[in-house]
Amino acid sequence: MKVSSFYPVILTEQVAVTSAFYVNHFGFEKVFEADWYISLRMSGSDIPFELAILDSTHATIPEAYRTGVKGLILNMEVEDVDAEYERLITRAKLPLQLDIRDEAFGQRHFIVSDPNGVLIDVITVIPPTEDYSAQYIAEQ
Repeated sequence: MKVSSFYPVILTEQVAVTSAFYVNHFGFEKVFEADWYISLRMSGSDIPFELAILDSTHATIPEAYRTGVKGLILNMEVEDVDAEYERLITRAKLPLQLDIRDEAFGQRHFIVSDPNGVLIDVITVIPPTEDYSAQYIAEQ
């Protein structure tokens, strides 16, 4: 299969509020906007990252699935997690769900949540411990 694009879609009844959250705090830009669907793109890297926000009650969603998003974590790897912690937690006062910490498996990170309860794990990769280092699969 040749895929030309791949991105998450957050189902919510708060389309405008959710879009504003990602625009204001994570640097996304709107590329399409309707009252029921907003497409966002984050430029500035080799790969333009995308995220869509969709009204969970919209007719394009199968009726049995017309509920808000649950059980989703968006991972965002950044150069300086401590600077992002200062920006997002200390200054912007986003809801902190997991305080900043180092993990033995090779991450320094913290977790916030968006207006729908979607978790956003802000991560800087750090060297893993020796125990975890052996579990990484070498690139071929």
